[in-house]
Amino acid sequence: MTTVYETMYIFRPDLGDEQVEQAVAKYQNLLTEQGAQNIEIQNRGKRRLAYEISRHRDGIYIQFNYTAPATAIAPVERAMRLSEEVIRYMTTKQVVREDKTAKEAVTA
Repeated sequence: MTTVYETMYIFRPDLGDEQVEQAVAKYQNLLTEQGAQNIEIQNRGKRRLAYEISRHRDGIYIQFNYTAPATAIAPVERAMRLSEEVIRYMTTKQVVREDKTAKEAVTA
């Protein structure tokens, strides 16, 4: 069974554009290998952190939205945890609400 997930992660601010693109491609490939589909990538850019993390005041925010089996999350988070370029990450399960009017129209 596949579920919709959102993974937000923050890169170190001293990474160049090429390094960010390579890292994003690496995590996208890892998700694809684990069976993820419909991967949407949003580069939110460099932003000020709410508090200092590992002596960094800024970070480069990247967001992935995708559908994947539950077993795909652990390998990706493990790769992020071991990476020196990622300073924070978080994966959340998205709640997908069905349109009630469309559902009622089908049953009527």
